[in-house]
Amino acid sequence: MPNAVPAGGYTPPVYPYARLDALKQRAAEAPGGIVDLSVGTPNDPVPEIVVTALAKAGPKSAGYPRAIGGPALREAATGWMERTFGVALDPALVLNCIGTKELVASLPSVLHRRDPSRDTVLYPAVSYPTYAMGAELAGCRAVPVPLDRDWHLDLSAISEEDAARALLLWLNEPGNPTGSQSAAGPMADAVGWAQTHEVIVASDECYVEFNWDHAGEPAPGATALSTAVDGVLAVHSLSKRSNMAGYRCGFLAGDGDLVAYIASVRIHAGMMVPTPIQAAAAAAWADDEHVEVQRARYAERRRYAKSRLGEIGLRDVGGPSSFYLWARSAEPAEDGWAVAARLAGSGMLVAAGDLYGDGGADHVRIALVEPLERLELAFDRLAVATPHTLATGGSQP
Repeated sequence: MPNAVPAGGYTPPVYPYARLDALKQRAAEAPGGIVDLSVGTPNDPVPEIVVTALAKAGPKSAGYPRAIGGPALREAATGWMERTFGVALDPALVLNCIGTKELVASLPSVLHRRDPSRDTVLYPAVSYPTYAMGAELAGCRAVPVPLDRDWHLDLSAISEEDAARALLLWLNEPGNPTGSQSAAGPMADAVGWAQTHEVIVASDECYVEFNWDHAGEPAPGATALSTAVDGVLAVHSLSKRSNMAGYRCGFLAGDGDLVAYIASVRIHAGMMVPTPIQAAAAAAWADDEHVEVQRARYAERRRYAKSRLGEIGLRDVGGPSSFYLWARSAEPAEDGWAVAARLAGSGMLVAAGDLYGDGGADHVRIALVEPLERLELAFDRLAVATPHTLATGGSQP
């Protein structure tokens, strides 16, 4: 077998969301089709200003783009940071990336090469699986940090040994999948802990504009860069803010020495975002009006979905923010795969909680990325399901 992995070679695990394929097929067979609330792919329109900027830049984009990002993009990013957080950064402290997922996956490798004396990546115990995968790809230890009752990091649970070996501490506020609220206090605590232990902070703040309080009112989001810039990196994305997941463009900002080092590696690797995409991204970062529209969409969907969870035997136990609901059944809690299976039987596809860590085993994540009428269809179908159908469990695919 010429394509077999040699003895001792690396075999990557099954991609987490591929484990949903069987349930996806089952949900697609429901009358009216699947309502896919699993991966979180945006289904709302790309802003017209973005499409226009993309079209205008195309004819002028014959040359190679800059790996770090062009001046217009970096200036638009810093302008957005100042409007949103009151943090003034030099555009030299901003680095363009090909979507933030590739940055999350590759950052431990780059930083570990810079400092091989540290071999541990700390990340939220219930979180986006790429944090742990990035550590694995770098040959580092991936060590989950327990979360408190509000789904923030429990820094007291980090052992002294892990702290001494830690290269990187990932933050994620608002949290995926937990919906933890982005707030200055927990973020400052995490940055303070990291600086005490000389650990680099990577703060994934991609959903910061979808931040609400427990009453459902918009709440100001926080950035780790408000606490410190030295030793701190903040990550931001256009995928959900501007419905530009297919454009693949985000940015990293923060510590000047770290940004310069990461840029020097990425330029050798040819990690370049196409020039028309950079122009579209600059237009998106410079405009806040379309984000207000998207925030209102997600807020309406959150209110609606939460109002109907009880009808399908679930309750929201996550924080108040992001466009995800982190749900579980009443005690005794069902396994997340069993919940996902019974919902798929009526056409709603959600993500089983253990895709985000063992602590999520009896949860599901519901991504509110479908229009309201599709959510209504999904909940209506479940509401009329027979008791037998709702009680039918399922095993992990």
